[in-house]
Amino acid sequence: MLYAIMGEDVPGSTAGRRELRSTHLERIRHLQDAGRLVLAGPHPAIDAPDPGPAGFTGSLIVAEFASLADAERWAREDPYATAGVFARVTVKPFRQVLP
Repeated sequence: MLYAIMGEDVPGSTAGRRELRSTHLERIRHLQDAGRLVLAGPHPAIDAPDPGPAGFTGSLIVAEFASLADAERWAREDPYATAGVFARVTVKPFRQVLP
């Protein structure tokens, strides 16, 4: 089943994001390589593709997991979660309708 993983950043997390980005993306690439990733990306803090110093306010990942518990475990182990970049992470079942 698909799950939406929504991480909400703590204020001022831009430096932490930068430091951990490659490790964070590596984990997501494992999902992609396994054919389980639907989409992933950050939420810019301002209405612009490149928010510059404004940074980001969180991230969204939609991927396939065997269960909600597996998706929650994966989200808890993300570097942004373990290092405190995320203030909170919400994981919900997701049903893709389109495309």
